[in-house]
Amino acid sequence: MPHKHNADRRHHIPKMSFRVQNWPEYEAGLRRRGSLTVWFGDGTVEHWQTFGPGGQSRYMDATIQTTLVIRTVFKPPLRQAEDLMASVLTLMDLTISAPDRKTISRRAVTLPVIQPASMPHGPLHLLIDSTVVQVYGAGKWLETKHGAKSRRKWRKLHLAVDANDGMILALTLTDRDADDPSQVASPLDQTDGRIARVTADGAYDGDPTYQTIASYGDDI
Repeated sequence: MPHKHNADRRHHIPKMSFRVQNWPEYEAGLRRRGSLTVWFGDGTVEHWQTFGPGGQSRYMDATIQTTLVIRTVFKPPLRQAEDLMASVLTLMDLTISAPDRKTISRRAVTLPVIQPASMPHGPLHLLIDSTVVQVYGAGKWLETKHGAKSRRKWRKLHLAVDANDGMILALTLTDRDADDPSQVASPLDQTDGRIARVTADGAYDGDPTYQTIASYGDDI
């Protein structure tokens, strides 16, 4: 109720209007939003399935993974995922068959899981550098809605990477006034492994000026 009483005195941003000049291209673009394109490589089709005794189909891991990807995109149940996969193969004029729902459910458990990258061997040389991240929240919404001025909010994301292969080993989120040399303790606590040297960016902005924070002959 209080907002309605003050509605006539508020600052209103006029709604922007656009006039479409190229109707044929615009309408074609809207139609293309509903198009579906599925492409199978020749190697995928050749290794889609094999046949056992009695002509029973035996599907490869890539077949089960392809069916699960389509199910992830369109989110149908297993029964509908089986029929959707069969419909796609029929539209593509392929003679291969789609796995049934029981096969998908049983084989999904045995598929190889993508393993995370292993830690580098030997003593590590950590490089710590940061990047700024802008925070979007109610302040940005108020500025867009009512034209109010709000201060931009920034955070700094400190990343600790391996100097040899560039793998991110640790990260820390702080306010924008924190520098990299002051954030050495957190990456050390997050890193599992032997650390021989830690180098951090000593400059606030502009060109980086790296300085060695710790360097020991033995492990830190």
